[in-house]
Amino acid sequence: MEFAVSYSTPCFGVDPDRVVAYARHAEQCGFGAFYVPEHIAVHPGATVGTHEIPPALPYADPLDCLAFVAAATSRIVLGTAVLLLPYHHPVVLAKRLATVDVLSKGRMRSLTVGLGTLPGEARAVGVDFGTRGRRADEAIDVLRSLWEGGEEGVSFAGEFFAFEDLCSFPKPHGVTHLPIHVGGSSRAAARRAGRRGDGYFPGGTLTPDERALQWDLARSSAAEAGRDPDALEHTRWGSIDMTEDGVEAFAAQGVTRVVVSATSADPGEQRDQLSAFARRFGLDGT
Repeated sequence: MEFAVSYSTPCFGVDPDRVVAYARHAEQCGFGAFYVPEHIAVHPGATVGTHEIPPALPYADPLDCLAFVAAATSRIVLGTAVLLLPYHHPVVLAKRLATVDVLSKGRMRSLTVGLGTLPGEARAVGVDFGTRGRRADEAIDVLRSLWEGGEEGVSFAGEFFAFEDLCSFPKPHGVTHLPIHVGGSSRAAARRAGRRGDGYFPGGTLTPDERALQWDLARSSAAEAGRDPDALEHTRWGSIDMTEDGVEAFAAQGVTRVVVSATSADPGEQRDQLSAFARRFGLDGT
């Protein structure tokens, strides 16, 4: 089981010293990856489910934030949870992700993508909210095609993206393409993870029965697509105070990575919470 941490810029802020201190302490504790969220734009009255998003929350750009963290750390893997894939042009995104991976010497390896839930956010970037699933599927194909392509160039003709003989360099550091995990709380997301993803990162509000069904659906969708279901990684949100029994229960459900976050906005208490978790599970840095 791998353990990772999330840094919520909306909750903890974007003070550069605090971001770096959190990431460095997580790395020193032995956590394997550092995740940040994304919202490109919100608006008054924007809601996720029954939760209203305060419009002034500081959602930092995730890739810029991760590049900053990469420069201040040496080992911790960089992740998003989630990057809103339909709202990024994949030709531009392929270059940005590969650049962060190269500059971090191969640490942009916990990319998790999702669709987004705010119609106003989609409209703001010129995306038809109803097409974002198909757009995301196509974007994944474009990313991999560009990363894998050589000096002869690659071509693509889809519903949303099209190009001919295109080259994208630099390539990801030492690999053919970067892993792409799919996040979400729907059966469509589970199917997308199986058909196209390298892993599934379901949301935290699912019932146990629905959660089990979606993981089975991800695996069966992988098999139907001719892919190895055992190669899929399974990431889950966990709590900073979770017990060994909780982790064992996750493992029994096929979970391979748990992502936790400090619950306090106070830097000292954050360090104490991460340290206590690391000691409890004997992470390498403790």
